[in-house]
Amino acid sequence: MNKLNITAIAAAIALAFSAGAMATGMSKDDYKSAKDSIAAEFKPVRAGCDSFSANAKDVCMAEANGKEKVARAVLEAKYKPSKDASYKVRVAKAEADYAVAKEQCDDKAGNVKDVCIKEAKAAETAAKADAKAQMKTADANQKAAETSAAARNKANEKSADARKDAASDKRDADYAVAKEKCDAFAGDAKSNCISEAKARFGRS
Repeated sequence: MNKLNITAIAAAIALAFSAGAMATGMSKDDYKSAKDSIAAEFKPVRAGCDSFSANAKDVCMAEANGKEKVARAVLEAKYKPSKDASYKVRVAKAEADYAVAKEQCDDKAGNVKDVCIKEAKAAETAAKADAKAQMKTADANQKAAETSAAARNKANEKSADARKDAASDKRDADYAVAKEKCDAFAGDAKSNCISEAKARFGRS
């Protein structure tokens, strides 16, 4: 088996699985190219498993097939990012790990083998449960953020209305004061004072 090839692919998968990569979409042409590249990369890897025999070959194939499935899931998540796509990447990883672990258990016998398989299955179940929990948490956080944004907008609208009402009340009060001051005058002086007050406070 080509260890260097597997290591390089594993590193690529880890990079693609990072938060930044998962949030970045890709063009259709890049997607098709990457899909072909994955198939091309893993074909010789599986062929390399022929150098092994018996269960060692089975383990090798399980590892190659599992990594390819994860790589494809990562690609789909990069092409069409979503919480569901991220979840499927984690599920693919859990299933790939289980497939390899189960094949490795075939080297054992009796109760030891049974326990080995149960432990592998338990690890897969736990990984899938964590993946589902992460998806639900992300969904809940998104809904909470949307609700918070809506609440903030509503609060801002109410605050703006309140400020507008307050400004109007202050203007009315100031106009009443200015008009009241005009009472200190008489005749044309009073009329001019009232006219100025009306003009200043937008009264007709």
